[in-house]
Amino acid sequence: MTGPDLDALAATLRAAGCVFAEEEAALLADAATDGGALADLVARRVAGEPLEQVLGWVAFAGLRIAVEPGVFVPRRRSELVVREALRLLGEGEARDGARRPVVVDLCCGAGALGAAVAASAEVELHAADVDPAAVRCARRNLPARTVHAGDLWDALPRDLRGRVDVVVANAPYVPTAAIALMPPEARDHEPATALDGGPDGTDVHARLAAQAAEWLAPGGYLVVETGRTQAARTVALLAAGALSTRVVTDEDLDATVVVGRRRV
Repeated sequence: MTGPDLDALAATLRAAGCVFAEEEAALLADAATDGGALADLVARRVAGEPLEQVLGWVAFAGLRIAVEPGVFVPRRRSELVVREALRLLGEGEARDGARRPVVVDLCCGAGALGAAVAASAEVELHAADVDPAAVRCARRNLPARTVHAGDLWDALPRDLRGRVDVVVANAPYVPTAAIALMPPEARDHEPATALDGGPDGTDVHARLAAQAAEWLAPGGYLVVETGRTQAARTVALLAAGALSTRVVTDEDLDATVVVGRRRV
């Protein structure tokens, strides 16, 4: 059977506004099992569905992370959270050496942050999200028993209290009014719970910070992705939660992370 006309596919995608039409055409053709399936995939993409949701996966930190419709698509900028968490674990700053360090991925979405950390470090991993679709998807990327359904800290097993070495979190930090300015792929196809950070973008950061010291082990870390315009407020919230703080940025990734450490 003759293969798909990639040039024609790319032209269709380009006309729909896809910037990287040639690359997307090749990925969609590779994902399709037959001509009918390819037509369906292209139709979904032309209608504005994120490429990653159409394909069913996203490349993140060297891994292929399963992504389902209606679930937040991990962004490359979040790799800075992973990098910083692994640095802390690798330098021994977040463990006592007598046990596997405990890592928690809060607001986990598809579980990309936790999966990337666990792929490079021997840890006891837990993840949690309030969205049932995200929990279902995360259980495809992580051991199902380690993924908990619920709201932030309330979702975690009680025996983790006071012994978590590193929390990674890509909590929503888009100000409510700014969601309307996001690309349609995000605002129309990703859950508001994964985007909406409240009036100034830091409502969920405030809730993370308020209980962090109760769950972190002495010297444990909370590593939170934030926006450049929210960073100062995120720092203030973590400091108010009895954590020492610092800001980490990466210009290439256009990423900003705030690291909070529970004082020993």
